Amino acid sequence: MLPNDYIQRLRTVEVRARLISEQLMGGRLGSVFKGRGMDFADVREYVPGDDVRRIDWNVTARLRKPFIKRHVEERELVVMLLVDISASGDFCSETNPVAGVASHREMAAVLAGSLAFSAVRDGDRVGAILFSDRVERYIPPRKTRAHVTRLLHEILFTTPKHSGTSIGTALKFLNNLFSRPTLSFVLSDFHDPDTDGWTRAIKASNQRHDMMALRMSDQRELELPDVGWVLLQDSETGEVLEVDSSDPRVREGWRVAGQARRDQLIATFRGGRIPELEVRTDQPWAQRLQGFLDHAARRRIA
Repeated sequence: MLPNDYIQRLRTVEVRARLISEQLMGGRLGSVFKGRGMDFADVREYVPGDDVRRIDWNVTARLRKPFIKRHVEERELVVMLLVDISASGDFCSETNPVAGVASHREMAAVLAGSLAFSAVRDGDRVGAILFSDRVERYIPPRKTRAHVTRLLHEILFTTPKHSGTSIGTALKFLNNLFSRPTLSFVLSDFHDPDTDGWTRAIKASNQRHDMMALRMSDQRELELPDVGWVLLQDSETGEVLEVDSSDPRVREGWRVAGQARRDQLIATFRGGRIPELEVRTDQPWAQRLQGFLDHAARRRIA
């Protein structure tokens, strides 16, 4: 049985996710996937006004007159949430009342819940892959509100057996599970040491699935406060570094390195044509998420 503070934390995250889903995001997941997930039905003879991109050239050549393919939309969409629960997910510089979260992982839980509630309300199935440097937990897709509550519980309270991050491992697991396209969200800070590996993996996965990236970040990744000598520890590797934060050159180097990493991630996602949204723990993000999904939908239709 969960302690009362665990239950309260779960309930708080669930209520926030439900409100965001109902007030800002209702019905948008289906439109993001529009234009994909279509099953072939049959062919019919071309008539003026039909989309020429739908012409079946093999049938056209065989029968010597143009035919087009007819498709029917899949009745059910599978939404997969790939959630990074590695040690770096416990980081947050401070609990900000604007964003209302205590860590990257709690931010991921609210985001995942918002998407999941929208999916089940539209009659779609939603599942999750929780990963560190290996897959820690797989929750098969279901389409009930009780299932979403279970997802939130697993995201918040699963204790990972490993502290590192391997996005490529989670993507390989996804591709082995589903041969048909899914709408998949990767929720992570993308602090994966194998940059080339996960970059190739997410671009390859985007050829089969509709991949989207929701990147957790914090103001301290770009801004080191002036508090004198401090010890900084990498939560995934355990490495400890002593820095003089009162030195302007150190703070500027920190900012430059953080900005360079941010720019590299943006370039990676753009190069792979993968929609990406930065979600910061110190800023409101619900309306930006709505705009992100709307923009992704327009790109899929175009």
